[in-house]
Amino acid sequence: MSYDRAPEPGVGLFAGRHVLAEFDGVDPLLLNDLGFLRETLESSLRDAGATICDVVAKQFEPQGVTVLALLSESHASIHTYPEIGSLFVDIFTCGETADPELAAALLRDRLGALDARITTVHRGHPVPSETAR
Repeated sequence: MSYDRAPEPGVGLFAGRHVLAEFDGVDPLLLNDLGFLRETLESSLRDAGATICDVVAKQFEPQGVTVLALLSESHASIHTYPEIGSLFVDIFTCGETADPELAAALLRDRLGALDARITTVHRGHPVPSETAR
């Protein structure tokens, strides 16, 4: 049996973009507000074209919040450190429906981060260029 990496008709490519980010200079009160963080992550993902299947969130003591979103396209998460005004962001999407870079930028802006480091890792098989299709 051979495999040429060509997907069957109607099947997506084995490829995705994984955005990893760190935001600093965020209001510590926002970073400890589970409801605000959940809604902000959800709205940023929806506005970037992602399809949300489920969201779970956890408030930590004495502080900090983790929010995890299960997406049709894969997943997204945030984990906050209110004591230093920082958070980690992880958004992975497959396909072309959702734009993880846009989701990260929307999240950065809605949180009012003063500093952001955003990196995109291309995962899976190389995506053929539009001219090669």
